Amino acid sequence: MAARCSTPFALLHALAVLSLGPAFPGNVEAASVGAALPPKVAASLAAAGIPLNGVAAFVQEVGAPKPLLAFNAAQAMNPASTMKLVTTYAALELLGPTFVWRTEAYADGNLSADTLEGDLVLRGTGDPKLTIENFWLLLRALRARGLREIRGDLVLDRAYFEPIGDEPARFDGEPFRPYNVSPDALLLNFKTVRFTFSPDPDRQSVRVVAEPRPVQLELAQSVRLAEGPCGDWRGRLKADFLPINGAVRVSFSGPYPASCGEQSWNVALLPHDAYVYGVFRQLWEEMGGALKGGFREGTPGPSARLLYAIESPQLAEVVRDINKFSNNVMARQLFLTLSAEVLKLPGNAARSSGVIRSWLAQKPLVFPELAMENGSGLSRRERISAEHLGKLLLAAWHSAVMPEFIASMPLAANDGTMRRRLNLDSVAGHVHVKTGTLADARTAAGYVLDFTGRRLAIVFFINHANAAAGEVAQDAFLRWVFEGARAPQ
Repeated sequence: MAARCSTPFALLHALAVLSLGPAFPGNVEAASVGAALPPKVAASLAAAGIPLNGVAAFVQEVGAPKPLLAFNAAQAMNPASTMKLVTTYAALELLGPTFVWRTEAYADGNLSADTLEGDLVLRGTGDPKLTIENFWLLLRALRARGLREIRGDLVLDRAYFEPIGDEPARFDGEPFRPYNVSPDALLLNFKTVRFTFSPDPDRQSVRVVAEPRPVQLELAQSVRLAEGPCGDWRGRLKADFLPINGAVRVSFSGPYPASCGEQSWNVALLPHDAYVYGVFRQLWEEMGGALKGGFREGTPGPSARLLYAIESPQLAEVVRDINKFSNNVMARQLFLTLSAEVLKLPGNAARSSGVIRSWLAQKPLVFPELAMENGSGLSRRERISAEHLGKLLLAAWHSAVMPEFIASMPLAANDGTMRRRLNLDSVAGHVHVKTGTLADARTAAGYVLDFTGRRLAIVFFINHANAAAGEVAQDAFLRWVFEGARAPQ
């Protein structure tokens, strides 16, 4: 049997910075193909100390024969998280908007009364949204079908993806950050533990709760309630995450201001297999179940029988989560799913990159500079030109999956990573745009519905050490497009 679950969950994301701008003015700046950027955009870049050779831009009206603006547009650049647009558009077309992932539970042994004389096998197929709530429902369904005691092991079938072997600290030296979690065929709850800090002024104490709480987790805390503004509450706490003999010891100490109210801290602590086992044990025992063995890798034996399966939300919903909230872990799961599903081989990055190139060639779109490391944009190696990402957006406009694709992008001043950006601005509600942020990159790509009713595909890349100061220029670019971007007569 199978059940589809779409239990809400707390997405891991950071909100964009608020940016206010003037109302629509009467004067419209013009830029021609290959010419200088609009003056206000160029002035904002200069004020930020960003040279023009670190910038690329592309603007073309949907259905028009040529672009209105193509500035450094052929230059291969790091697209940051706008690379998710390539991955999600390819997935919508190749897999279909109603595609779902299945997580299956098999009994590998004799099941007598409420006891399994053998192993319970969990087979994953890369579900990007197997949250703790959905996993609980899977285990609850097993208990409802009479299973209580498992006298063998918990066997984890993770063969849908090839082993990644990622070093979580490789990207930025932050191994415990949730965005650095590597893909896995049995990705559970983004492999994170959420520590919630709850002040109790009456008792002058702070309660720290871990959810989920894998059985290998040891938590010690001596956080004291403090006065004063909340500010950087994490920075004032001392946090230690110490692996010890297959377990992990977590300790928090220091002051926590009562003015902070309840706050959460998400941390990735254990390897994928140990995390699944630890959370399974926690939930299974809470339900009155027992697991006598340990955990190991493996696949269902020839006599194993399916007990229950749970399905993910449909791909269209998953793509919305990926693009609205720029979820890197989910994007990497989807990227590997492409090769696993299309080629019927264990998913890996090289195969998925090849699948996307073949898909592009059939359009035909040939992007020789395209480099995809993980499909999420959380990479120093991924590359695409502004022109080619723009052409991809133009092709998507004519695709059968266009509604799902555009609806997945943040809407300026309304939701996702653009919820707090361009509020009270003329462009608010008129821009569906995916943004990207790295230490040396600020990027944006999507669609603008301008004040005359034209729909335009837009791309704006900044690759430079001062990129963090480029948001004003990015907003000026979006404003220029909305206010009637045009080539000179």
